[in-house]
Amino acid sequence: MNKLELLRVFVRVSELRSFTLAAESLSLPRSTVSEQVRALEALLGTRLFNRTTRRVQTTQDGALLYERSKDLLSGMDEIESLFRADDAELTGCLRVDMPTMMARRVIIPALPAFLSRFPRLEVEISCTDRQVDLLREGFDCVMRIGALSDLDVVARPIGQLSMRNCASPDYLARFGVPQSLDDLAEHRLVHYVRNLGARSSGFEYLQAGQVRYQAMAGVVTVNNAEAYSAACLAGLGLIQVPGVGVEHHLASGQLIEVMQCWPAQAMPVSLLYARQRHVPRRVQAFMGWLGELLASQVDAVSQER
Repeated sequence: MNKLELLRVFVRVSELRSFTLAAESLSLPRSTVSEQVRALEALLGTRLFNRTTRRVQTTQDGALLYERSKDLLSGMDEIESLFRADDAELTGCLRVDMPTMMARRVIIPALPAFLSRFPRLEVEISCTDRQVDLLREGFDCVMRIGALSDLDVVARPIGQLSMRNCASPDYLARFGVPQSLDDLAEHRLVHYVRNLGARSSGFEYLQAGQVRYQAMAGVVTVNNAEAYSAACLAGLGLIQVPGVGVEHHLASGQLIEVMQCWPAQAMPVSLLYARQRHVPRRVQAFMGWLGELLASQVDAVSQER
């Protein structure tokens, strides 16, 4: 019986609060996950989870074991890596989450270079615009653009992405080119919200160093960065977006920058990871590479303005 593997399974079930999700993330049958948890409970002589048809929650003993197990498993990962001087010897699977736009435009195109340095690593990439729960969903690292609300994780600042106000040539031909905030009364904004049903704040701009908003009309609201850019390309209104996401459209003339004197506040870029005593070397390696890659992109965007 591999006690460390029993603990790994237990920790994943604790984080995801689901035997099914834990089994999927570990690429194991659900029956195996259940058997290993039962084996650990028998070994320790205590019940680790309270199970109902709707939820899985750690018992008091389970919560105590979870905290100790995280440090133990992280320490074992660190010990295993101590004697691997060659980066190519790093093994394991990295589970990361990042915005779709950054994954498609910046990170995935550069990923072959990272994997050539670490050929024994595997990477699982989740692409979403929602704020995932790093701990509960079992991610090693999360890249986030915008304000942070996570209190139980470590945030590593990377920099900021400057913003562009954009519109399509077709839209500008129909509505004219806005030159001032007063002109916006005659224009439309593609509204972006995290959750459909929420109210858009409107057109964001900086005035005397303060963030302000101006309400604007609009016929389309989206909750996805790809749809946001697509709506602008279709001539449905103005958008405010990080330059790195639309520089190719601006270069080709598919989009035109407007209202350059009224940019939205730059958006911070951060890498988030679990608060733990020892961060596995494979996670350190990935975050180091990702930080360098993103820093160069942020610098390039900042210099354009």
